[in-house]
Amino acid sequence: MRARPGGIVQLALAFAATVGSVLSWMASMSTVQVPPIIEGEPFTTSLVYSPPLLTLSLLLATVAGVLAVLGVTRLRRG
Repeated sequence: MRARPGGIVQLALAFAATVGSVLSWMASMSTVQVPPIIEGEPFTTSLVYSPPLLTLSLLLATVAGVLAVLGVTRLRRG
């Protein structure tokens, strides 16, 4: 029984999409300083997310999941 190269390629692409998703998610976060509401209070920090990078991250995660399922299916049937 030999493994089909297409399944291995799909799993490799799924891994690459997963790495891209994680990198996109990490790049989407940035810390900003929020001014105080009441005078005399200290500044606080807040985490802000970039919507386009979050969308890219979720899209890549979806693609990775689909490719992983297709790759495993192709390897199991091969």
